[in-house]
Amino acid sequence: MLSSELSTINALKQPTSSAWVEQAVANLDTILLDHSQCERKAAGVALNMIFRYPSNAKMVRELTKIAREELEHFELVNQWLEKRGIPLRPLQPPPYGAGLKSQIRSKEPERFLDSLLISGLIEARSHERLGLLAVHCSEPELAKFYHSLMASEARHYGTYWVLADTYFDRDLVRQRLDELAFVESELLATLHREPRIHS
Repeated sequence: MLSSELSTINALKQPTSSAWVEQAVANLDTILLDHSQCERKAAGVALNMIFRYPSNAKMVRELTKIAREELEHFELVNQWLEKRGIPLRPLQPPPYGAGLKSQIRSKEPERFLDSLLISGLIEARSHERLGLLAVHCSEPELAKFYHSLMASEARHYGTYWVLADTYFDRDLVRQRLDELAFVESELLATLHREPRIHS
């Protein structure tokens, strides 16, 4: 099992910029709409890994929990959208997700490792940014909502990294996580022109 040190560290190389915070709080309706899509995609990622690696019993058990919780969050965000009169619609994704996905190696077991670590990095960034929204959002009820999601985001990224340590050598996990975290920070170095959770 992974030590609490690795399961709780924040591997992000760079903190989110103040420019993103300003952009996000000025466009809360768009951020909520994108947040809905992020929760849906996160559930899909967990389910896809269950389908791809069904013989990994511990992973299946843990990602079933995550998929269920992500769908619950999807429903909660959609309730906020409905409350604000915002219809569900697709948004053009920022380059973040595709950029990270391009780092996933095609051969196994490297593909499995990269998938776990990238999922963990995305959850870690989500945790950080929901925390920033909780602090800087000028609407108290919405700020409270963002704060309520933070613990589960932290648990999710910890789960992905614990799973990586379960199936792979710890030194390999640390080395690859460090490489991917650098790419993750580079993808966010330039603020995307459209407000998104991961922009």
